[in-house]
Amino acid sequence: MLTGTAGWLIVFFGLPKPMWLYVVGHELTHVVWAWMSGGKVRSFKAGSKGGQVVLSKTNVLIALAPYFFPIYTVLWVLLYGATRWMFRGSDLPFLFHSVIGATYAFHVTLTCHILRVRQPDIIGEGRVFSAVVIWLGNVLVLLVGLPSLASGTSIASAFSMAVERTGRVIAALGAFCRSLSP
Repeated sequence: MLTGTAGWLIVFFGLPKPMWLYVVGHELTHVVWAWMSGGKVRSFKAGSKGGQVVLSKTNVLIALAPYFFPIYTVLWVLLYGATRWMFRGSDLPFLFHSVIGATYAFHVTLTCHILRVRQPDIIGEGRVFSAVVIWLGNVLVLLVGLPSLASGTSIASAFSMAVERTGRVIAALGAFCRSLSP
């Protein structure tokens, strides 16, 4: 994964940013989440300067999904899985993990890049609320995604470990705050 991440970072910092590709993925993510919520697409526009999707319905998850749901990473996992299923026994773990690293780095870097510009999705939901949903959404993607990629680690054990360690941090913060009280 580090190889793919490093490769993407070289592209990100050394070449023009592929904004058209990012915007298509951003708008496509709105579409996918609308479909999962029972919505319909009325229009779809995407270009390097921006995009817009008109949907029959929207909600917080549809509006903010492009900022926490790495669509190209998910599409790569589905494509790779389908290829392995169709051509049984063909397994290229280096390629699989490298592209995971590159596509997830693509998602993170370009999402951070685009968040520097006023985003109607963020303004519509409120900046603080959006920041919390985006942060938690990305953490959830990692909590589900990484154990799925690592052998010997289940999603349940990853959640259990996250809850246990979060509890430790909260307890330590509580003890610290109590130590400050006279």
